Amino acid sequence: MNSSVFVGIDVSKARVDVAVHPTGQQWSVSYEECGMAALIQRLHPLCPEVVVLEASGGWERPVTHALAQAGLPVAVVNPRQVRHFAQAAGKLAKTDRLDARLLAQFAAAMRPEPRPLPAGQAQQLQDLVTRRRQLVEMLTAEKNRLGRAPQQLWERIAAHVQWLEEELQQLEQEWERLQQACTAWQEKSQLLCS
Repeated sequence: MNSSVFVGIDVSKARVDVAVHPTGQQWSVSYEECGMAALIQRLHPLCPEVVVLEASGGWERPVTHALAQAGLPVAVVNPRQVRHFAQAAGKLAKTDRLDARLLAQFAAAMRPEPRPLPAGQAQQLQDLVTRRRQLVEMLTAEKNRLGRAPQQLWERIAAHVQWLEEELQQLEQEWERLQQACTAWQEKSQLLCS
């Protein structure tokens, strides 16, 4: 009897949808730090063989890193592979919950190899993820403030928004450089681009 557990995660802007194969469990968590902590807390007791996410233009990175940092086996796969798998299985419906379930089934059938991050690089990436979250929170707050602020403060708030956006862009460039330096991530990136 096979007792292996496979997890599929579909990442969107606001939330993370999770599906477990073969149990059929499904749930969602927020994309924020508290959501990631809840996700990891629920996944650890399941001892998944692999947690699979699609490469989705960067949205998957903080989730992938949080999972790897927690010691969970994570694999980022090419969306085209998953799409072909879905077509072969005759599963053409498209919602976040169904995508998560499909990713879990893909993980069970294809068993993609997890790629752990080296410890030093993992910590650097964690630091960048934490700082990115902080910048995004500040940027959101300032943009919200700009809409309610008295006109005499608009220029100052707008300048701060611009500075935060530039800082966020520099941080994301640093993330890319660090990711390129990491052999495991570089191999994944080359595979995804091929």
